[in-house]
Amino acid sequence: MPLTQRVSIVEVGPRDGLQNEPATIALEDKIALINALATAGVQRIEAGAFVNPNWVPQMADSAEVFAGISRLPGVTYSALTPNIKGFDRALAAGADEVAIFAAASEAFSQKNLNCDINTSLERFAEVAAAAHAQNIPVRGYISCVLGCPYSGKVAPQTCLAIAHELLAMGCYEISLGDTIGAGTAADTQHLLNCLLTEIPADKLAVHMHDTYGQALSNIFAALQMGITVIDSSVAGLGGCPYAQGATGNVATEDVIYLLDGLGISHGINLHQLMAAGQRICDKLGKRNNSKVTLAHNARTST
Repeated sequence: MPLTQRVSIVEVGPRDGLQNEPATIALEDKIALINALATAGVQRIEAGAFVNPNWVPQMADSAEVFAGISRLPGVTYSALTPNIKGFDRALAAGADEVAIFAAASEAFSQKNLNCDINTSLERFAEVAAAAHAQNIPVRGYISCVLGCPYSGKVAPQTCLAIAHELLAMGCYEISLGDTIGAGTAADTQHLLNCLLTEIPADKLAVHMHDTYGQALSNIFAALQMGITVIDSSVAGLGGCPYAQGATGNVATEDVIYLLDGLGISHGINLHQLMAAGQRICDKLGKRNNSKVTLAHNARTST
């Protein structure tokens, strides 16, 4: 299959990237990051999460984040909403889109959502119905599609069944998450071979973590199979509190470099993106996980 001419990037750094940081991040730094990402040309930004602050204290100020950002035309600012209470808060904050998140593993669902998969889907159906009543688009996530930290391998047929459930609720797109970052290109192909028999490629996205350094090869495998939406996190920020040892998402900068090399358009200015990533890393006092940025910094500092 020929590669697509254009890819849509879903930037999850402001939510998935920052949610596990132990130290409180200043509100103005979160707002500055989102504004910088939009200025760099990112058109889909997951700006926050309306979850129980006891679970994810870093996201407790998501309403203030949405109130403070400078919204650019053509940019979608979305929020993660696990239940109807979270949806109501996201709606009040002016989120353009909401996301719901199921797991492909019963063990992970219990750890992450405190319920089994079927119960989580019942809760999400309520959120989806409320969102559609307000004409708010709903995106669906499935985590642990290429493996679970507690129960190991995950059957592609399980992912397929959950994807069908989420689509039936009205999700316009399903993001397939390798939460522990252990999948390989062959695993990605195996999963997509299963899903694409019944679900069009334009309904699917990939969300790859880079724990084993396989994220870019997994993304390339997905591109070869017709996937045109990629989730990524600026500076490779992130991880998962329920997946021991899982490192951050693939760095958006590295994905953009890959796409540039393949001649695939995306609308994002790489240098502005790198600056945004380095700025938030400096604020956090942590190492930048983008290999492209590290190479650029090393070259320009000599």
